[in-house]
Amino acid sequence: MLAHLSPRVRGLIMDMDGVLWRDDQPLGDLSAIFQRIHDLGLEVVLATNNASRTAQDYLAKLNGFGVHLEARNIVTSSEAAAQILSRTFPQGGPVFVVGERGIVAALEQAGFTPITDPEEETRPLAVVAGIDRTLTYHKLRRATLHIRSGVPFYGTNPDKTFPTPAGLVPGAGAILAALEAATDTRPVIIGKPSPLMFEIALERLRLPAGEVLVIGDRLETDIAAGQALGSPTALVLSGVSRPAEAEAWTPPPTLIARDLAELLGVVS
Repeated sequence: MLAHLSPRVRGLIMDMDGVLWRDDQPLGDLSAIFQRIHDLGLEVVLATNNASRTAQDYLAKLNGFGVHLEARNIVTSSEAAAQILSRTFPQGGPVFVVGERGIVAALEQAGFTPITDPEEETRPLAVVAGIDRTLTYHKLRRATLHIRSGVPFYGTNPDKTFPTPAGLVPGAGAILAALEAATDTRPVIIGKPSPLMFEIALERLRLPAGEVLVIGDRLETDIAAGQALGSPTALVLSGVSRPAEAEAWTPPPTLIARDLAELLGVVS
């Protein structure tokens, strides 16, 4: 499939959930898939809206599937959120977090003090919300009070669901929807379809957007962000978006494949 693209693709920006795996279940032989990427001479950056894990967490997960990358090959919405907040609040300070370890670690590394205790009454610089599998009513309550008092509201990503072997389950977007309903305030979205993460990925690839193929499983985030960037796009049908949705999407993705192995021509 890639041979038909012009100009020639020299790099890949790939999503992970729904492209490489569902939860902890790999989608195909990932070791063979990444060997194929290497054999094709392609540079790669994995860019995920999932803010729950750090780059090191993802490297360890990839290692478990026989794939060996470096931290520069991973970009998360947590890292992008911390970068945006650093530009807005260069002095650092407290940030109230509805989220997990990934966003907490990224904020700490950027010089912020994450607050996750809903009993903490310190007024934060911002509220950042993402996927939070320990979410409580008290945490939503505190975030709501902060936002209603005028504290800026950021969301790591708008994904309402994410794929697991059992099916689609609530994602960060579902939590953002609850806070938006309670506050009448729309969050500033950091992850896809915002192009910020992809701009970071392009900097690491050192390639122009036209020579980088964006691969994802979700039209409204992965494909929309790739198209906004000016890159060719490839939708894989191993995750969220279905064939009928792809047929109705305008403009259509450049390529559509059953999964990553088919897209890359990996022989099983």
